[in-house]
Amino acid sequence: MADVVELCADLIRFDTTNRGGGDASPERPAAEYVAAFLDGLGIPSKIYEAAPGRASVIARVVGTDPSLPALLVQGHLDVVPADAADWSVPPFSGEVRDGFLWGRGATDMKDFVAMVLAALAGGVRPRRDVVLAFVADEEDRGDYGAHWLVARHPELFEGCAAAISESGGYTYHVPTADGRIVHLYPVGTAERGTAHLRLTARGRAGHGSRPNDENAVTRLVGALHRIAAHRWPVSLTPTVQAFLERTGAALGVSVDLSDVDATVAALGPAGSLVVPTVRNSTTPTMLDAGYKVNVIPSTATAQVDVRVLPGTEEALFAALDELLGEGVTREFVAHQPPVQAPVDSPWFSSMAAALQAEDPEAVVVPYCMGGGTDAKAFAQLGIANYGFAPLWLPAGFPYRAMAHGVDERVPVEGLHFGTRVLTRFLESC
Repeated sequence: MADVVELCADLIRFDTTNRGGGDASPERPAAEYVAAFLDGLGIPSKIYEAAPGRASVIARVVGTDPSLPALLVQGHLDVVPADAADWSVPPFSGEVRDGFLWGRGATDMKDFVAMVLAALAGGVRPRRDVVLAFVADEEDRGDYGAHWLVARHPELFEGCAAAISESGGYTYHVPTADGRIVHLYPVGTAERGTAHLRLTARGRAGHGSRPNDENAVTRLVGALHRIAAHRWPVSLTPTVQAFLERTGAALGVSVDLSDVDATVAALGPAGSLVVPTVRNSTTPTMLDAGYKVNVIPSTATAQVDVRVLPGTEEALFAALDELLGEGVTREFVAHQPPVQAPVDSPWFSSMAAALQAEDPEAVVVPYCMGGGTDAKAFAQLGIANYGFAPLWLPAGFPYRAMAHGVDERVPVEGLHFGTRVLTRFLESC
């Protein structure tokens, strides 16, 4: 039986750094490792390249009841950059120390890939067909990975009704007012959409010493100030409402949906999981204007990171257009709409049951991811996407700081726990 820690360490040692904009260390060596491992289990696989070296692995595991809709299990092979000078261990060493496996990708998300492979090596027999997709380029735009596969090879995912992937199913230890510790396990059932906007202000060029009421820089700064200062209203999606109600019940906290901010505050540490997803957000991040200090330019540009909750896009962009003001226009640099899956579904129930079988104290709740994943690609095929990459985490472990952070690491016991949970889920869902 393959050891999940060794599998994960091997994957970490492949430097698959994705610097964005097409600049990446190729995923091909890691993809070949995964393909060879699957072939060794008698699971045929195929590597697809969107560009030289930008490789993804696809395989189908036949279930005991192929008449059931298939499940997609998807993860990414690329990782974000890591500066070795900042780390306590070399980031691509896959070193085990103090009960943790260290390295870039340990939690985002080579751990999940390793746990799936270990479950398969352990002889798991899924009820339904399982399509495996371990893809390139998630850490950028997915143009060489999931989005390319969905556009060019949708037939690979035929029959898939649901998918599981990163960002959910991990232990979150939450203290209660009466001294108990609740084992909260958030499972992703939705994620905010991503809209990166370029704002362009146009005006009248002129000398910096002369009055100019059509100054493009001034127009742009005014628009950015209004956007940054705007307080977006609370928007309760089905996922966020269910999170508040179920988490409140588990913690013994009264939930008042007419005052969501107060409810989130009353949830204490658990409230931090939902803070980014009770509202939309519009965050200015980039500026570009002018070429000489005494010249008023005719144009000025900025970029704004917009995150939008399911069901709110139309209203958000209408309000945003009002905030832009005279002489300022917007265009999409990137646009991936929000996604959401049913909260009360057999899929979610199976995930909860698998977690509770390994941790009888588990309280499994839905939650909405504040960022984005490859779920946005697969949702285009009508697949219901869930964030379910189970891990046991010790109390106080800064899990949310691990992804993209310095000294990324995962508990060794967490990997074994996750493998057992995934095995139960694949056999029962």
